[in-house]
Amino acid sequence: MTVELRRIALLDDYQGVARSFAHWASLAPTVSVESFGEPLRTPEQTVAALADFDVVVAMRERTAFGADVLSQLPRLRLLVTTGMANPAIDMAAAAAAGVTVCGTESLAEPVVELTWTMILQLLRGLPEEVAALRAGAWQTVVGRDLFGKTLAIAGPGRIGERVAQVGAAFGMHVVAWSPNLTPERAAVLGVESVPDVVTLAQRADVLSVHLRLADQSRGLIDAQVLAHIRPDAILVNTARSAIVDEQALLAAVNSGRLAGAGLDVFDIEPLPADSPLLAQPRIICTPHMGYVSERNYAVYYTQALDDIQAFQVGEPIRVLAAPH
Repeated sequence: MTVELRRIALLDDYQGVARSFAHWASLAPTVSVESFGEPLRTPEQTVAALADFDVVVAMRERTAFGADVLSQLPRLRLLVTTGMANPAIDMAAAAAAGVTVCGTESLAEPVVELTWTMILQLLRGLPEEVAALRAGAWQTVVGRDLFGKTLAIAGPGRIGERVAQVGAAFGMHVVAWSPNLTPERAAVLGVESVPDVVTLAQRADVLSVHLRLADQSRGLIDAQVLAHIRPDAILVNTARSAIVDEQALLAAVNSGRLAGAGLDVFDIEPLPADSPLLAQPRIICTPHMGYVSERNYAVYYTQALDDIQAFQVGEPIRVLAAPH
C-alpha cells in the first residue's frame, strides 16, 4: 500500500546544497521538498515551521524532537535522522505519536580528517603564521613535532581508532581510554590502554576526544582532569561539547594551563559571534563541520531519500522507532 506524502522538510541546510546531493525529482511531482537554512532554536520555532510537513529530515542532533514537539506535529509521518543514533529524538514518544523514525549511515573519515587538520594547525602554529604573513612578518613561530610525542585518545571507537592509526603513522605513541576498552581490544588497536581519564590527560601531548555522549561521559573532562594535563599539551574535541567543560577549557587556555585547543562542537550552536572562545587566539573554532563533506552529504541525503521512498511503499528501512 502506497503512503501519500505531500511536503518534505530538510533541516539545517546551511550551505543550501541538500537538494543537490540526491535525486529528489524521482519523487512524485506532487511532493514538495523544502530546505531550511536557519536553525530551529526552540520547540516553538520547530512546531511553527514544521506543522504542515509529512516528512522531516533532521541533521544530526541539532533539532530536538521531544514529546512536546511531536505531539504538536499532527501531519508528521516520517522522521529521518542523518546517522543511526540521535538522542535529540524521543524514540518512544515518536512511536506513540505514530511517527516512524529512520536513519542513515555516516562516514567516519570526514571527522578524522578534520581532527588531524586541527592538530596540525595547532602544533605548527598555522593560524598565527598565516596572520603574521598577511601583516608582513616572516616566520614568527617555531612549530612543534608529532614524531615521538604521545597521542591520547578518549574513546577509541570507530572514529578514535582511525585517529589513532594516523597518529601511529606520524610516529606517535598512542594511549587510549574508554569505560569499555579492554586490554584485548587495545592490543588489536595497537594502543596502550590506561586506567582512567586522569592518567590519559597526564600522558597526553595531544588529547583527542571521540567518546559518545552519555550520562557517564557528560562533563567528563572538567577542571579537575584539565589540572593534570601538561601545559604544553593541546586538546581537540570533534565529538560532543558536553563531554568537555567548555568554561574550564577556556580558563585553562587563558591561564596557560593548556597550550591550545581545537573545538568543532559547542554548548550553544551556532556559536554566538561574541563567544569568548572566538577571542582566544590559541583556540581554533570551526562550525561543527566534522561531518560536513561531499561524500558524507551524498550518503546522508541519498539514503534519506531511500528511506522516504521505502516508507512510501510501506516497507520502511533502517528503522529506529516504529508506531505501536
